[in-house]
Amino acid sequence: MLDLPPALHSAVVACAAVIFVCWLLSVITKDYSQVDRVWSIAPPLYVGWFAWSAGFGDARANLMLLLSAAWGARLTYNFARKGGYQPGVEDYRWPILRSKMGPIQFQLFNATFIAPFQNALLLALALPAFVATQNPGPLTTLDLAAAAAFALLLVGETVADNQQWRFQTDKHARKARGEAVAAEFLTTGLFRYSRHPNFFCEIGMWWCFYAFSVGAGAGTLNWSVAGPVVLTLLFQGSTGMTEGITLSKYPAYAGYQRVTSRLLPLPPRGEVP
Repeated sequence: MLDLPPALHSAVVACAAVIFVCWLLSVITKDYSQVDRVWSIAPPLYVGWFAWSAGFGDARANLMLLLSAAWGARLTYNFARKGGYQPGVEDYRWPILRSKMGPIQFQLFNATFIAPFQNALLLALALPAFVATQNPGPLTTLDLAAAAAFALLLVGETVADNQQWRFQTDKHARKARGEAVAAEFLTTGLFRYSRHPNFFCEIGMWWCFYAFSVGAGAGTLNWSVAGPVVLTLLFQGSTGMTEGITLSKYPAYAGYQRVTSRLLPLPPRGEVP
């Protein structure tokens, strides 16, 4: 194994252990959303470990811990209220993929992407905090700007998720009562300017997190950029899959796509049909 600094070595070992547990549980339970249940928990724990390894003596690492904890608490709450921690509740995309893949192909996908790749990404997202601890120093203007932008994006994601939650809760309640619904998907609020404002905010927050490593003096382009780059690419791919599923269920979604930006919030190009 590479000769890693002790704090990073421990984090890699912990990540490997989580990968194995997630994979094993998915095979035993046939529930392939085990990674989803640690998604909001693992990064703050990694950041906390790096901050602790620095003796909580670095203001930048401590600030990063505070921000990542706030991110994790918000996402954990949102995931929990949707029933994500209940046994047997899994990502709706996995059954669709299972129907398209053979059993062996899907298990290979699980053993490479679902458990290992996603857990490795969670560690990668926290690595700017490790880089920051290797370059301790006082907070800079860039750090303060990154913190402010992170907080703003956190608020934006909270608003978007709450708008989606209220819409979906009302829609399902109306259908349960046998009432008609005005729309099957949300096109108002922040969703008037972006089809996925929560995704945009999520990606933006981790780029802000990376900015702390730059503020620490590690260089404008340093190795911890891998986390936000991979996350951005992952969202590009998963958003396409998500929209394909939505379009197959609701053909009217195509009209929404024509007039509304995909990720970046922009003025709408017309009225939603």
